[in-house]
Amino acid sequence: MTDPRPVIAALRDGRGLDGPGAALIAQGLADGSVSDAQAGAFAMAVLTRGTGDKGRVALTRAMRDSGHVMRWDLPGPVVDKHSTGGIGDTVSLILAPLLAACGVHVPMISGRGLGHTGGTLDKLEAIPGFICDQAEEQFHRIVETVGCAIVAATGDFAPADRRLYAIRDESATVESIDLITASILSKKLAAGLDALVLDVKAGSGAFLKTPEASERLARVLVQTANGAGCRASALITDMDQPLARSAGNALEVAEAIRVLRGETGALRDLTLALAGEVLLLAGQSTEGLTDALDSGAAADRFARMVAAQGGPADLVDWPDAHLPRAPVRCAVPAPPGHVAQIDVTALGHVVVALGGGRVRAGEGIDHAVGLDRLAKLGEAVGPDAPLAEIHAADETAARIAVAAVQAAYRVGTASAPGPLVRARIAPDG
Repeated sequence: MTDPRPVIAALRDGRGLDGPGAALIAQGLADGSVSDAQAGAFAMAVLTRGTGDKGRVALTRAMRDSGHVMRWDLPGPVVDKHSTGGIGDTVSLILAPLLAACGVHVPMISGRGLGHTGGTLDKLEAIPGFICDQAEEQFHRIVETVGCAIVAATGDFAPADRRLYAIRDESATVESIDLITASILSKKLAAGLDALVLDVKAGSGAFLKTPEASERLARVLVQTANGAGCRASALITDMDQPLARSAGNALEVAEAIRVLRGETGALRDLTLALAGEVLLLAGQSTEGLTDALDSGAAADRFARMVAAQGGPADLVDWPDAHLPRAPVRCAVPAPPGHVAQIDVTALGHVVVALGGGRVRAGEGIDHAVGLDRLAKLGEAVGPDAPLAEIHAADETAARIAVAAVQAAYRVGTASAPGPLVRARIAPDG
């Protein structure tokens, strides 16, 4: 079968998607034999009628196999983590070296920020000299010698997804759970993973705001990853407040380093929870997990990874000497009271407006700007306890950001935060 139209018609008529049909569509997306019109019709058919569980697994596998799939010959398991994105979510920078210090290997293929959430690659590129675009041979070498590397996807990984991603935006089919799942997992599974933990955010700063939508996506991701041959589970985690105290590329790198050097808080707690989850998935002990962080072993792995990818070898010891700093800093005044509610998405948009994120793919960003010392739910604020500290390129941008941060916070009576981990979705669903 070489004609995609019967596959599209079957989906349109509610007959689902089978393995050969998924393979034809994925290969056609990759090599151009499926036209833009056919790709748009396929995406719309998936959105309106769905693929079914087996069809979703088939599409994920086919999109993974549309390009190069990595193979590893290593003494320990190969694992990774994926997050649906949030504000102050710098877990990857701590998790990868922490897992490496525990004896597993982490070939982390990450992305850049778009919309209100930051991207792992943008954060790492705040480090002078850090190279995210690594040739596969070098990527392999770093993972083999250091235990972890965080890189950008090359054009050889899941090329069907790269094309379908753009088509989804143009055809108003971005929100399809089936297409979201295949997009996320095809790229991750192309890294040749044995186990994957999924961090699905829920709350005001999440892509999916409601608990019901987040749980549905988490279950679909877990079921599909396991069906495609990768052992996976998910944690549904809180995004009704920023995960960290900072939001902005260099600021988040600095905070990740502080956690690697012993700072406590929600960022550390969630990193340990996700690391423990993926170690169990990979059949490894979690006994030495906390010690790997507290002893400095994870910090050493991070330093080695940074140096191997072109950054300064002494970044962990002297972050202020290397990370860029914004020229203007100012506090965000607050009325007396307690933080009762936070529009976390609005805080993400403040960072973008300061220049720390992008509206369109390919735009440049200012790695130094952002928000720091963010107040959390239930905390007292007032004249001596501001809502946040602005890091801006100029006074005008800082003044605008102050007003926007104030609008994102509601100060009143104390509001206790919900649990950091709201639910766990096991491999068997």
